[in-house]
Amino acid sequence: MIYQRTIKAPINAIGVGLHSGCRVSLTLLPAAADQGIVFVRTDLLDQPKVKCHPFLINDTRLSSTLVDENQVRVGTIEHLMSAFACFGIDNVVVELSAQETPIMDGSSNSFLYLLEQAGVIDQTAKKKYIRIKQEIEVRDEKDNKWVKFTPFEGYKVKIITDFGGHPVFKQEYSTFEADFAKHSYIEEISRARTFGFMYQVEHMRKNGLGLGGNLNNAIVLDEESVLNEGGLRFPDEFVRHKILDAIGDLYIVGHQIIGAFEGYRSGHAINNQLLRKLLNNPESWEFVTFNDSEDVPSSFHYIK
Repeated sequence: MIYQRTIKAPINAIGVGLHSGCRVSLTLLPAAADQGIVFVRTDLLDQPKVKCHPFLINDTRLSSTLVDENQVRVGTIEHLMSAFACFGIDNVVVELSAQETPIMDGSSNSFLYLLEQAGVIDQTAKKKYIRIKQEIEVRDEKDNKWVKFTPFEGYKVKIITDFGGHPVFKQEYSTFEADFAKHSYIEEISRARTFGFMYQVEHMRKNGLGLGGNLNNAIVLDEESVLNEGGLRFPDEFVRHKILDAIGDLYIVGHQIIGAFEGYRSGHAINNQLLRKLLNNPESWEFVTFNDSEDVPSSFHYIK
């Protein structure tokens, strides 16, 4: 039997919110089976809980942010969610002392370390996967971007980027496909950092975004080059980070997906639109469970 998973023990980290610039304490706690991923704002009166769900992603300006009916916000969750997807975490409580998760080094690597230190255990309830039965697609003709799910007996993510004529974004590094039966999330995806441009900084900060960003937690580019000392971790780090983001955005559905995802110029907003369309078309997917680990697609043994 393949069971749901949570963490063995609580663990804490302290960092800075990428957009708010606030110091934030993050604590991960074990959760009961079928509870899902629940965020708790410990800095607010009554410590409100916000359960992770695609229909609560109501702000996608440069990140994926949960906003519930009481306007309680939990921002920039995609990197943490990407790490949860890697370990197949079904149930966990995430306590935050501010309105967004800490950005750490701009990748999901620090969150993986936390999960490794906390440990992961199987629970007593069956793990439910979402299997894609029919192709489902969202297109944004105005901004020339699209995303889609297609049936596939495993988990595969392909991203095609187009950042225009900036000299750092070379055409040969614009596409990456990760079939997690063959690729290692930990080695090939988790260290890829978020990125931004110097010319965007003033506009972002006027809108209350990017206030915590710096060269220690993001790749920063000017008109010609990467400003970070040491440069890039991978020649194609940008597209790898888009895969990291997509995995986190898709895991907001609360289940690992048996299927293939492909996106052209994809981002948080259109990724969320795809999840909503999927859930609103139940004929296109089904829940599946497995009695034997050998029956589970090798992509989930586990994404590493």
